[in-house]
Amino acid sequence: MSLRAITTFGFVGLLRPAPGTWGSLVAVALGWAIEHWLGFLPLVIATVAVTLLGFWAVNAALKPGEDPSEVVIDEVAGQWLALLFPAMGFWLRDVPMVWPGPVAAFLLFRLFDIWKPGPVGTADRRNDPAGVMLDDLIAGVFAGIVTVILAGLYHGVMMR
Repeated sequence: MSLRAITTFGFVGLLRPAPGTWGSLVAVALGWAIEHWLGFLPLVIATVAVTLLGFWAVNAALKPGEDPSEVVIDEVAGQWLALLFPAMGFWLRDVPMVWPGPVAAFLLFRLFDIWKPGPVGTADRRNDPAGVMLDDLIAGVFAGIVTVILAGLYHGVMMR
């Protein structure tokens, strides 16, 4: 498999407009499918694998200061990281993950990836290939945490 195929996540990054959004959309659908048909632990393994592969591929393919829009392996890693938070909640309750969790994780990941608050922006301003991966991973953590908080608030209000 070529570096281009890896960094563009099977050439999804070549879709226009907004290749990052396409990468995230494909990632959330594929992540949901992994969790739905294989389970939570395979999603964890897939997330770790794509993150490690992403760090390697981005480091091998990009020079410092480069962050071409077609590179979306970072979006996939960040989106799957965001998806792990609601997936873990459903896994702990021993029920299948339903659509509001992945949709919230997708929307919040896109928000934090575009807005780049605090540490997301700091990682994005790094002038090295690791920054390409780190900003999306941090955005994924932010999105996952907010997804869980919103789910808790929703269930707290609905249980009254």
